[in-house]
Amino acid sequence: MMKKQFVAGWLVMFGLSTGLYAEPASVSVVEKIVDVQHQLFSGPRPGLRSNHTKGIVVVGEFTPSETAKNISEASHLQTESSPAVVRFSNATGFPDIADNDPRGMAKGIAIRLDLGDEEYHDLVFSSVPMFPVSTPELFLEMLTAVSQSGPDVASPKPIETFLEAHPSAKRFVQHPKPFPKSFASLSYHGVNAFRFINAQGDAVYGRYILSPVEGEQHLDAETGKQQHADYLVNELPQRLQQNAVLMRLSVQLAGPDDEVNDATVIWPEDRPVVELGLLKLEAMHEDAAAFERATMFNPLALPDGIEISDDPVLRVRPAAYAISFSHRMN
Repeated sequence: MMKKQFVAGWLVMFGLSTGLYAEPASVSVVEKIVDVQHQLFSGPRPGLRSNHTKGIVVVGEFTPSETAKNISEASHLQTESSPAVVRFSNATGFPDIADNDPRGMAKGIAIRLDLGDEEYHDLVFSSVPMFPVSTPELFLEMLTAVSQSGPDVASPKPIETFLEAHPSAKRFVQHPKPFPKSFASLSYHGVNAFRFINAQGDAVYGRYILSPVEGEQHLDAETGKQQHADYLVNELPQRLQQNAVLMRLSVQLAGPDDEVNDATVIWPEDRPVVELGLLKLEAMHEDAAAFERATMFNPLALPDGIEISDDPVLRVRPAAYAISFSHRMN
């Protein structure tokens, strides 16, 4: 048990908030990724997610801005509003992890927009603006190194060796992961790029950003450590009883020389950011447990006007989600 907790500590620092998915040639790699995650998090657990297991579900609506039409002809960026279901979560596959546990500080958010006619669009973000590695194979190598780096293993442990050999993973570990005041007071990032096409056929690559309209709000380290284990999942319902929460969905546009197929690369801050609209969180989901059990978010559930990039991590994410979903339903 001690080894599993130690290993999970490494995992959370990597922000396993994104999970993965794969094309046919990579299915065996993705299956191994899911198996290692189960090993590290003492899973699988029937009815529960393999990763980002502890979460909270709210409902609301998304309303596009006028500038959104300049970026994409996607239907949810043209209509007045779209119903939304939003799930906030902690990293790791431990269902009872404390909201202020350092292992779970890479927070996640998944959004399902109802496009009508039984169609939907899913968006999956992380509070960390990058992924630690650029390919599924490297992700499996990283997870395997974590699993082999128990407290009794002498240094340099396999994960320490991996970090030194892969600077992007080391940058991820070192990236600040502050204690949020609320799930809704953090900014979230789509670490993978998509291709956006407007009605005139103009195409640009971009990455999503979701930010609180009132600005980010964090707790200092000492205050964060003193919070209740469920302080975030308790805070959000109380907040919504008082007022709706507004979050701004934007897209950062890639420059002509920016890397669009590598999720470890953060683009320069001077790249233009275009507002796509407002996400309004209004109430708690009335049957969150049933929704969570039955729902698999798929970042490649894309409407016309948004296309996948060649990022290998993005391309394998649905397969990992699907494998995890099958374990959840057993």
